[in-house]
Amino acid sequence: AKQPQHPDSFKQKKEPVPVFQAPLEDRTLISLCVDEGELALTEERVPAQLSSPLVLPPPPSQPSLKTCSPREFLEHFIFPVLLPGMTELLHQAKKEKCFERKRTKFIALDFLTEWLYNRNPKRKDEPFVEFFEIPFVKDWLKDHPRPPIPLSLLLSEEEAGIIIQSFWRGYRVRCELEVQELRQWQKHLRETKNITKRVQEFWVKQEKKVGTKIEDSVQPSPMQSDMSALEPAPAPTPA
Repeated sequence: AKQPQHPDSFKQKKEPVPVFQAPLEDRTLISLCVDEGELALTEERVPAQLSSPLVLPPPPSQPSLKTCSPREFLEHFIFPVLLPGMTELLHQAKKEKCFERKRTKFIALDFLTEWLYNRNPKRKDEPFVEFFEIPFVKDWLKDHPRPPIPLSLLLSEEEAGIIIQSFWRGYRVRCELEVQELRQWQKHLRETKNITKRVQEFWVKQEKKVGTKIEDSVQPSPMQSDMSALEPAPAPTPA
């Protein structure tokens, strides 16, 4: 019987190693080949491809304002001014929490009018003007006044929280038994003693006292009359 051959007697096969591509301009392909425990390196130099310069198309000429079509008028004269204002409008609406609440004091048209007016190229280097100080807005509001904004929309969260907390504390105090007894006693006293009428009578008496004091201060005192009697009479003027 034949004996099996020793494993070392087999010839090892070559196993090529994957090619790695370096990220340099002069790209080098390195192939690794293993032959009987030895590492062989082979390099191939690939010429770098010259990138062609990017050529931008010339910008389109702006059409005439008087002869352009409606679409060209919107694209060249309206949207470049209006779209940045709409972007600022959305940012301000987010700050005012318009996306979280059903009612807010924020009025989008007022903000957009103020933004467009202050960024008018004709008003360059001029101070900022608030919405209600814009001349045409003042003229419009004279003939079309607005209703007042409800207080619930003008209060901040801190101010509204203070009002709600104070009302709740007062309610809890009024619910106590001692306070309820006191309020019932005051109600009974007002109904039986007619406190309102008695207060009015009290103030009438006080007014009468004040009036008599004023009259007494106006009348001459007896000491003043005696002093006037002792004063010498004026000398007669010669004829």
